[in-house]
Formats: sequence, structure tokens, C-alpha cells
Amino acid sequence: YVDGGIFLINESWKWAVIFLCFYGFMSSMKPGESFMTPYLLSPEKNFTKQQVTNEIIPVLTYSYMAVLVPIFLLTDLLRYKPVLIVQGLSHLIIWLILLLGTSLLQMQLMEFFFGISMACRVAYSSYIFSLVSPGLYQRVAGYSRTSVLLGVFTSSVLGQLCVSLGNISYYMLNLISLGFVSFGMLLSFCLPWPKRSLFFNPLRNRKEREPAASGGTKSELDKMKPKESEPSSGAPTCSTSRWKDSVFVQMLLEVGNVVRRPNLRLWSIWWIFNSTGYYLVLFYVHILWNTVYPDTVNNGGVEAASTLLSAMMSFLAGYVKVRWNIFSELLIGVITALQGGLLLIMGTTNNIWVCYLTYVLFRGFYQFLVPIATFQIASSLTRELCALMFGINTFLGTILKSIFNLIFSDKRGLALDVHSQFRVYFIYFALLTAAYLIGAAVVIIRHYRNQSTDEAPPTELSPVEVNSEAEPLANGKSAKA
Repeated sequence: YVDGGIFLINESWKWAVIFLCFYGFMSSMKPGESFMTPYLLSPEKNFTKQQVTNEIIPVLTYSYMAVLVPIFLLTDLLRYKPVLIVQGLSHLIIWLILLLGTSLLQMQLMEFFFGISMACRVAYSSYIFSLVSPGLYQRVAGYSRTSVLLGVFTSSVLGQLCVSLGNISYYMLNLISLGFVSFGMLLSFCLPWPKRSLFFNPLRNRKEREPAASGGTKSELDKMKPKESEPSSGAPTCSTSRWKDSVFVQMLLEVGNVVRRPNLRLWSIWWIFNSTGYYLVLFYVHILWNTVYPDTVNNGGVEAASTLLSAMMSFLAGYVKVRWNIFSELLIGVITALQGGLLLIMGTTNNIWVCYLTYVLFRGFYQFLVPIATFQIASSLTRELCALMFGINTFLGTILKSIFNLIFSDKRGLALDVHSQFRVYFIYFALLTAAYLIGAAVVIIRHYRNQSTDEAPPTELSPVEVNSEAEPLANGKSAKA
């Protein structure tokens, strides 16, 4: 307050957030992304459906799993900006390989960098929290998510217009995408460098927390380690003890405690298992569309419609009022059942428009639950634990996706065709539905049974008869009212 630091933050954070949202919008402008699979199958690249399905796309999941944890840790250690620069470079390499590459190995390398760019998204989603005070987290999180969704929507519409009305080739469309990602990479160099992080840089964080400490308030890290600054009365602390007392290890131990909460455990399970099926559908649906009706390509328009519906469903989810401790499993089970039914239709229909519609609805239902799950997980955790919890859930889901790919999609496994894969996804969602609905029945029955037990009048409190005589109290007075 004395040096005007708070006033400076209030004046400067708006421009930093605006620039970051502009970066998020521009980094999502890749009009050729929706048409990547048709481009690989076109005469320009001439790869077969079996190569794309069983040899190229699986590399994306393996790459994502391999780099997710290192990038998650480096994001905080390097304070976000370098990781966003790496993401921009990955986008640049992806489209250079798409334009210049011709061999199967080169396309697999392209998918490897695609996995890196996906893993780097954690830097953007957490970067914005380092620019503002905790009271603004919810607002700026909405800004950053909206900017990305608008970028994806605009990119998909632009790509579809170029293909349908402009008669632009896939090669030229990817050349336009190269221009956009190059501009996005240049913007990443201009991003402000945050001065604080979550897990690492403890000295820097401690210095920033000193002014707050003088006001009698504790930060989230201080709450987790209230005795961190107290000197030890014994011998000098060994390296093993320092390692055990580190913030990151303490947070891992704390995560082990919080997963015992039923609500947190339920939504984490949903995040792991349902996101696995969701992303597998996203990875392979373009192959399905090309198989059902190869003559018409409306990928950009369908992706734009699904993104718009996803944004609307995410917005509506903020107004849903449910007794979450009772009906969470039921809501998840019903929506998972609807998604399973959509997958069954999607994998068996020969009508491309039905296939498009079911995909749009499938994405909308998933995006409806995402903000609910985010709130349910984040509402009872500190900012540090929240980031770590989402990182763990995402990593476990990526491992599960890799197992699915290795068994059903990879040429070293069953190497199923795309229709068979979608039948597997339907069975997977059916099993999830059964598990959620059984859990919902147990929770609801237990709740109403306990409620009826609590409402039953105990025998010792039953009213006495009117004509009964009142017993005298110890002081000799009558107990009759």
C-alpha cells in the first residue's frame, strides 16, 4: 500500500490479460487442423486409412503421455512463458512437416510434436492466474477459455469457407495455417514474464508473500506448511528431510488425503475415464466421416457447430442447481448413457448428416460436465492442489488412452478399423453408465434410508397421555405443564 504496488497491479493486469487472451485466440487459429485427416488421405499425401488409423494417429497419444508430466513441472519451474514458446515452435514444426513431409515416419514425427503442443496447453490455462489476484481467478479463467473457444470456432468456420466456397486446396489451407501459427509463435515471445509460480521458485514466492504476511494473512503455501519458516531446534536438517519437507512432496501427500472425499473422488474418476473416451472419439471421428461419406468434407463446419454448442453448454452448466452430494452419480450416469447411445448411432449409421449431428451432441454433453467437474474439484482445494489434481487426472487419463490405442488401434495390437473402434467405445461407455447408475442407486437409497431413520420419532420421546398424572420433581414441584 505504501509504494503504490497494489494500485500498479490494478492498473496493469487488464492489459496483460487482454494480450494473453489475444494470444489464446490467435494460437487457436489453425484452419487446416479440421481437415488434417482428409489431407493425409488425399492424393497430395496418398496415405491409406489403415496407415492413418493404425500407425499415425496412435503416436499422438503416446507422445502426449510421455511429455505431459515433464512439461507440467517445467511449466511452473520456468514460469509459463518458455513453455508457450515451445508450443508455438511445435505448431510451426507440425505445419512444416505437413507441407513438406512425404513419408510415414515424417507424419509420425508430426504427431509427436502434436502431442507436445497439446501438453503445453497447461501453460496457457495456468499462466493467467499468475497475472492477477485470487479474487479475479474465476473471471479471468472465463476470459481465457472464451478466447480459445472463439479462436477454434473462427478457425473452423474460416477453414470450411475456404474449402467449400473458395475451392482452396488442402495444401493452400495448411499454408494459411502456417502463417497463423507463425504469428502466434511471435506473440509468445512478447508475453509478459510472470514473477511468481505455484510449486517452485520458493525464494521468489516467499519474498512476494512478505508484504502480505505483515498484514496478518497467510498464503496457500503457508497454510500447507505453517512451520516452514520456524528454525529447527535440533541438528542441521539433512537433504532427505528437506526433500520430505518440500512443498511438492507435501502436496502429493495432501492429494492422497483429499482423494478420500467421495465427491472429489467421483469427479476425478469421471475426469479420467470419460475424458479418455471423449478424446479417443475426437482423434478418430474424422476417419469415420471419411469412411461413411468420402465425397463431401464438412469438417470445419461441424467442428464450428460443436464448438459453439460446447460453449453454450459450458455456460448453461454454471446455472445448474443440484444436490450434488446425492445426485452427482445419477447426473453423470444419465449423460454418459446419452453419450453411449450417440456413439452407437455414430458408429452404425450410413448417413453422414446423422453422424455429424451425433458428434456435435456428444461433444456438447461432455463440455456440459467439464465446468461442473472443475468446480467440484477446485472448490475444496487450494490453487496449488487444484493444479496438481488436474495434472494427475489428466496424466492417468492419458495412460488409459495409450492402453486403448495399444490394444485396439495400433498395428502392434488388434489394429481394428474405425467402425469396430467405435463399437468398442460404445461398450466402454455402456460399462461406465452401468457403474455410475449402480453407484447412484446406492447413494440415493442410502440417503433416503438415513433420512427416514432420522425422521422416525424415538420411543422415549413419545407424548404422554393427557390423563396421566405428573410425577413430582426432586424439588417437590409438579412436572405437569
